[in-house]
Amino acid sequence: MKVFDGHCDTLLRCYQQGGGFWESPGHLDLNRMGKLGHCAQFFAVFGSPDETPGRPLWEVFLAQEAIFRREMAANAGLVIHCRTAQEAEAAWAAGKQAAFLSVEGAELLDCDLQKLEEAYRMGVRAVNLTWNYENALSGSNDESPEKGLTEQGKAFVKRMQELGMLVDVSHVSDPGFWDVMELARKPVFASHSNSRAMCPHKRNLTDEQFTAIIKNHGVAGFNMAAEFVAEREPTIDTVVAHIEHWLGLGGGKNVSLGGDWDGIDEMPKGITGFQDLEALAERLLQMNYPEQQVDDLFYNNLMRVVREVCTM
Repeated sequence: MKVFDGHCDTLLRCYQQGGGFWESPGHLDLNRMGKLGHCAQFFAVFGSPDETPGRPLWEVFLAQEAIFRREMAANAGLVIHCRTAQEAEAAWAAGKQAAFLSVEGAELLDCDLQKLEEAYRMGVRAVNLTWNYENALSGSNDESPEKGLTEQGKAFVKRMQELGMLVDVSHVSDPGFWDVMELARKPVFASHSNSRAMCPHKRNLTDEQFTAIIKNHGVAGFNMAAEFVAEREPTIDTVVAHIEHWLGLGGGKNVSLGGDWDGIDEMPKGITGFQDLEALAERLLQMNYPEQQVDDLFYNNLMRVVREVCTM
């Protein structure tokens, strides 16, 4: 099978606990990716005052980017750092997995345009405008949720789209989301956000927001964090219910995967890591979803957006 997943925190796991990409006790590794088939994965650089205390976040970015480069070199026979859809498909043709690099929270780049461009040169192709804290660009879903994009934030979004980087709206405040949609001239990316109508968590997307993503030709990646799937005892079928809800809104070309692997503590019953995406695909096929729809959800939709936005 083919899989393109929009978000994991495996770099943070390596940064905090050591280890590498080949095999780990966490949710995702190259061994499991290889067993599924052809996989592409966005690896997020992440840090916060709580997770990485006492160190400037730009230094955390540089340290995790160095881990990413180290793991690409150490596993060069298995995986390639990709910047475009064409590079990912070339990696698959060579029998390797495709690794993309993202940043979860523009504060890791000091919300600075020059550092944004430096990150782009280093191969970063997606950036969350915020994590859970507000920053110089916008309020977040958790802190200053009433605050939209600042002028600095608007300039950041415009420059990202000029460069060919995915603007990631997961974690941003609701007003910030709508400011992004007003500015967007290319598809946007909610890398790891679910349906708020199905689970009323503030990190999830409203139906109006998801409909805006449809109109923008963007994608929303389904998050496997149990608290974003249901308020109690979610299962694979609860995951399917979220997907069905979005498909019912006309999002057949706009739902993707964003498991939040290695960044979450609890998952729906029946899912323990990346390898269980196979069980999710099998469940959808058992429910008589067309194979084409499953392929769209699992890799075509996100690949299309990367192809349209990340052109070089």
